[in-house]
Amino acid sequence: MSLASRIVGIPGLEVERVDRQKCIEVWARPANRPLCLHCGADHLRIKATYPRTVKHTRQGNQVMTLHLKTPKYHCRQCGRYFRRRFSGIRRRFRASEGYRLEVFEAHHGGVTQAKLSRTHSISPATVERWYQYHNDQKRSECANHTCPRVIGIDEHFFTRKKGFATTFVDLKKRKVFDVKLGRSESSLHSYLSNLQDRDKVQVMVMDLSQTYRSIAKKYFPNATIVADRFHVVRLINHHFLKVWKLHDEEGRKNRGLVSLMRRHEWNLKDEQRPKLMNYLEDYPGLKALYQAKQKLIRYVLLKTLTKKRMGRKLPGFLKLIEQLHQSPLRALAKTLESWLQPIVAIPILGTGVEVLQKQRYH
Repeated sequence: MSLASRIVGIPGLEVERVDRQKCIEVWARPANRPLCLHCGADHLRIKATYPRTVKHTRQGNQVMTLHLKTPKYHCRQCGRYFRRRFSGIRRRFRASEGYRLEVFEAHHGGVTQAKLSRTHSISPATVERWYQYHNDQKRSECANHTCPRVIGIDEHFFTRKKGFATTFVDLKKRKVFDVKLGRSESSLHSYLSNLQDRDKVQVMVMDLSQTYRSIAKKYFPNATIVADRFHVVRLINHHFLKVWKLHDEEGRKNRGLVSLMRRHEWNLKDEQRPKLMNYLEDYPGLKALYQAKQKLIRYVLLKTLTKKRMGRKLPGFLKLIEQLHQSPLRALAKTLESWLQPIVAIPILGTGVEVLQKQRYH
């Protein structure tokens, strides 16, 4: 294949001539004969050759136009006729698929029809037609999507005018499944009701949101609800830092101490551990809460446990929550107790759920 053929980017073409004036004119023909489209034989003869002009792409500010010699073949084995087809160029179209997609993406990105008409040598009506075609194609692709078996659901801020949006993530394929405006059941009702194979969803991973939990129970009845490990750890740290302020308001303002308090105990460096322990010695109650927080996080960060091993770990976790009910962290204990089943499911179903922490789509 010649260098000019590689620049064109369509396989199977042999470039004969290139003219550069107001636009790039490329004359090309097929480099070889194909197999019969009907029987797969290679006994073909060229019955006739037809010219075909196609807008292909832009190089710099110039539009590349292809002038193709399109043979009409006759198969001597099956006796049928067909015209040569080129990769990326649909039959009877006067622009390649890459060129049409380029116009769609530019218009979708905010370039006006008038400007695209000047830069791509097409009419505004053609821009609109191509744009609507690709929109319809994307809608049809999304309409046929079935629910993944493992879904992550979370909210994120969209705009001041639109408010929040809900993101659905296919955790098995590690990619976003869909994004919809709103985070309440009423705003998501129409979308969730029309999802295909909702009953086949096995796992729903979410933060500690009562709204999303009720949505999961109503629209995904066969799914096991699993609490997102990241949000559980963040909740524990949030309640602990809030209680710390009651013990030492000035110490809570110290950024260095805040950084040490947030860290997992096993991640503290050798020079950091004595500094933190010396501070906690002056506040015995706070020290006990800190140790309880570290135990809680250790339980939450357990991964890929079997049900048998979980049965041995669960009594200690329940006992720790019961002790927290008698401490300043009683609000945390109440939340953990209400979300006990989804939290316990984290290490059992952790193999598929770990993707959520890696994706950090929130």
